[in-house]
Amino acid sequence: MSTGFSIHKMMMDRYSIAVFMMISFLVGVLNASEGDSDLHYRSCLAECEETGCVGDQCFRHCNFPSNGVLVDGPWYMKEPLYLKWKQWECESDCRYACMIDREKEREERGEEPIKYHGKWPFKRVLGIQEPASVAFSALNLAMHLHGWLSFVNLLYYNLPLNQDKKAYYEFASLCHVYAILAMNSWFWSIVFHTREVDLTESLDYSSAVALLGYSLILSILRSFNVRDEAARVMVAAPFLAFFTTHILYLNFYNLDYGWNMKVCAIMGVAQFLVWAIWAGVTRHPSRWKLWTVVFGSGLAMLLEIYDFPPHYGVFDAHSLWHGTTVPLTFLWWSFIRDDAEIRTLDFIKKIK
Repeated sequence: MSTGFSIHKMMMDRYSIAVFMMISFLVGVLNASEGDSDLHYRSCLAECEETGCVGDQCFRHCNFPSNGVLVDGPWYMKEPLYLKWKQWECESDCRYACMIDREKEREERGEEPIKYHGKWPFKRVLGIQEPASVAFSALNLAMHLHGWLSFVNLLYYNLPLNQDKKAYYEFASLCHVYAILAMNSWFWSIVFHTREVDLTESLDYSSAVALLGYSLILSILRSFNVRDEAARVMVAAPFLAFFTTHILYLNFYNLDYGWNMKVCAIMGVAQFLVWAIWAGVTRHPSRWKLWTVVFGSGLAMLLEIYDFPPHYGVFDAHSLWHGTTVPLTFLWWSFIRDDAEIRTLDFIKKIK
């Protein structure tokens, strides 16, 4: 009796394991991109990770012997961190080569590009994974740097200063923080689109959320003319708490792309509405600049929603979104300079 029960239990355990493995496999396939489940791509990837070659192209990062340890080479090449990096490089090179090889076959048959591991098939330029996004991100970084420096030059060299040699513009410090966050965000965008790994992805997403969150706070403080420091802290505190929690959630619990997109979209739309309504109600002299930035940014967000494969393997919807923000950034800093100048001159008139 006990023997029959043991055999039955063993068969049930094996059946449960088999079912579990089948479900895991199906979940992986369902969650994967279309290219991931392509049999030709998967066989190419398996062969490359074993041999280090795709056709006549071989990769020096994949020269691992069977035991996973390099026999020859200096000491640092035998360290676990270096070996881990080589494995990352090998996997990345194999994925790219197999993807390009498979897309050539699909193109010859007149088929449309498909995504691999959640990404469109980009063509690398000088080792850069998404060259257009990197170029446009660099332009945005340069535009923010130029705008911030011109803002500083206006405040401290072209406009009157108070007795403490500080700017009369009450929102100067907030704009300085905004500039730093903006340049930080675009810097990590450059790094992430150059080389996508878990760390660069986390830094890119986190810095983008921080910038959007702070931009919303800035729009509220400026629109409602909140000048008292204590009041600013009270207004900003709940927003800062939410943004910080969201960033921690993405980094340490679940990097939920869909949820993050919704949060960022809500923050973007909210600040657009605040700026647009405020500019109209107050009839700000430079309201047309602000309205152009708001309207242009709203249209640019559609590129994030309407996703399409990269033209020539370089220009996709996301990269074009980065491109549209370059002139808008120039106009945005022009508005900030106008606002600083108008408020400073109005204040000088009142105290005379």
